[in-house]
Amino acid sequence: MKQIRLGMIGGGTGSFIGPIHRKAAGLDGRFILHAGAFSSDVNTSQDTGRELHLHPSRVYRSFQEMLQQEAALPVAQRIQAVAIVTPNHLHAEPAIMAMERGIHVILDKPMCVSLAEAQKLKTVADQTGCLLAVTHTYAGYPLVKEARHLVKSGKLGKIRKIYIEYPQGWLSTFLESSGQKQAAWRTDPQRAGKGGSIGDIGTHAAHLAEYVSGLKITHVCAALHTQVSGRLLDDDAAALLRFEQGASGVLIATQVAAGEENNLKIRLYGESGGLEWSHNEANSLQVKMLDQPLQIYRSGSSYLSRVARDNSRLPAGHPEGFIEALANVYNNFANAVDAKIHNSFDPAKDYDFPSVEDGLRSIAFIETMIASANAAEKWTKVVTR
Repeated sequence: MKQIRLGMIGGGTGSFIGPIHRKAAGLDGRFILHAGAFSSDVNTSQDTGRELHLHPSRVYRSFQEMLQQEAALPVAQRIQAVAIVTPNHLHAEPAIMAMERGIHVILDKPMCVSLAEAQKLKTVADQTGCLLAVTHTYAGYPLVKEARHLVKSGKLGKIRKIYIEYPQGWLSTFLESSGQKQAAWRTDPQRAGKGGSIGDIGTHAAHLAEYVSGLKITHVCAALHTQVSGRLLDDDAAALLRFEQGASGVLIATQVAAGEENNLKIRLYGESGGLEWSHNEANSLQVKMLDQPLQIYRSGSSYLSRVARDNSRLPAGHPEGFIEALANVYNNFANAVDAKIHNSFDPAKDYDFPSVEDGLRSIAFIETMIASANAAEKWTKVVTR
């Protein structure tokens, strides 16, 4: 398989997520960066291009210029996929423009800022046949995939209860007033969209619950709070959840849990047993079977399922982390893009990356959480169209 020619929108010098995406995209040698419009500031974009050793002709002043000029190049030279790592409000327009030019898209989450935008992205993806991946990175961890495999295999029996929590503490103060770049745009409804904590980390939690359980969230009973005075978006969210097939759950997503880092955690219980995975111990999976001792599965081990082994790079005892998990999203996306390029794509195959459908469900989840929090009714149905 030849390397897939990649472009990037956003992620210029000083960016937090851009370098992480570039490392993840390059980790397995499946992508090679050919072009970029790295910043709305032309000088920053050009400086980033030089730092990345790109040819000056492939470093653009805007994403519009990049997508137009790349599409005009000979097929053997133009980019085949683009990573969009801008603030949320700048996701939909370049993604649509790229797909309309036959360029596959990988988007940082959440996919966009409104359900109308998400529906438009889904429509364009369907019409053009282009693939769109959303970087719900935590689904890339090998032991998350093992957890999903155990559920699908029926080992735990029918799923009854799902607890999912994502506590952070970095927004415990009015950090955005200090000019901190990440805090400033993530708490700005004009750039982040309608959801604060629920959009930034709550979507990760909801996606992980659905990914591992294989069940869709059907209804929520939500409460959203803004704990830091002066903040424009929620920084603390919680919800009771209803899933398909009668399972129930609880979700917590807060960015004001002082002292916490990024300890996303899922606990899931079926008729015959349960499991627990924590981001702080990402290379371990606790499996708790009824009337049996606690079992601890470890990444890189030969007893894991093939899907977990295929998403591992190191032997047991050698920790893998966030960049490797994101690289798994890129690698699995590359498999699908490569199949598209060579006309061997099978729509019935699970290529195992968060898709445009997952992105659409995340935006629907944000809007349903907000509607539920503002409603007098106890339960609000999740609607994607």
